[in-house]
Amino acid sequence: MRRGIVVLALAGGLSVCAMAEEWTGYIIDQACSSKKEMRGNVACATSCIKRGSPAVLVTDEGQIYQIADQDKVTPRAGEKVTLAGKMDNGSIKVDSIK
Repeated sequence: MRRGIVVLALAGGLSVCAMAEEWTGYIIDQACSSKKEMRGNVACATSCIKRGSPAVLVTDEGQIYQIADQDKVTPRAGEKVTLAGKMDNGSIKVDSIK
């Protein structure tokens, strides 16, 4: 009986991990997110985020995603990254950054 419970618990835990999604793009401040030339501009993104513009993820296709965990992504401002996590209420909840 215990073994069956342990197996079910492990299977449930693995299925939750498998549900994580990935998004690739640039960490840019929201104010400049619609400007294609700002992708990869570390100085601008860092400056604007420090002045209070929230960080967002912008894909190569121009899709903009809100980010719930600002403190996890601000050190990577202006860089192209891959975020792993879950979408929660329209924002990415970040588990890891590559």
